[in-house]
Amino acid sequence: MDWLQALVLGVLQGLTEFLPVSSSGHLEIGKHLLNVELEDNLTFDIVVHAATVLSTIVVFRKDLMNLIGGVLKFRMNEETHYVAKLVFSAIPVIIIGLFFEDEIEQVFSGTYTMILVGCMLMVTAILLAFTYYARARTKQVGYWDALIIGIAQAIAVLPGMSRSGTTIATALFLRNKREEAARFSFLMVLLPILGKAGLDLISGDLVSGNLNAFPLFIGFVSAFVVGLGACKLMISIVKKSKLIYFALYCAVVAVLTIIFSL
Repeated sequence: MDWLQALVLGVLQGLTEFLPVSSSGHLEIGKHLLNVELEDNLTFDIVVHAATVLSTIVVFRKDLMNLIGGVLKFRMNEETHYVAKLVFSAIPVIIIGLFFEDEIEQVFSGTYTMILVGCMLMVTAILLAFTYYARARTKQVGYWDALIIGIAQAIAVLPGMSRSGTTIATALFLRNKREEAARFSFLMVLLPILGKAGLDLISGDLVSGNLNAFPLFIGFVSAFVVGLGACKLMISIVKKSKLIYFALYCAVVAVLTIIFSL
């Protein structure tokens, strides 16, 4: 991978991580179109995902400071309960990462990856379409909601499944408020992604195979900068109930991906 390919893929990741169109799916499509072949596909993916996590931290910095301040009071206040729900939601994806990492990596590098991406994009389109018919959202995320949304996040590790789209749709199906669904969806990813990147950095596995540090840096910076704008845009989109348009987009891309992969 050269720096220009890393730049394009970083921009693609930054834009699609927050928009409900599957960043993993678009990364795989982008790699396919750019003829990018990595010995370890997950290495680059982890770096650009960490960049968009940093974008999330910047956008929600006030919320995070309030949560940290509340937890440091060492009382079971509203902030402590919210952080506990974020931790609770991370359990399913942590289990997937600990026990099924090799299987997930094989899925991302398999012969039929592009067909799988197309199928999962269609699933994403269906989920987003059904949010249009979800009942009125009136409540905040509870502990049971957090676990179900966390399971949805674990399922969304499949390439083509939109993490933000799946988790936001699940939160809306559970009748959570639109703004709260987006907020919880973006904050819940912090723990598993940063944890994974930290473990890989400590173990020395972050830079491996035929991928050197410079493309990783370019991919990280481009994903971070674009992610800042995309995160703010997505919050506005969820508030205005415009997810149905992304359902149509995902459906079209899904059909095209499957057709050109056969």
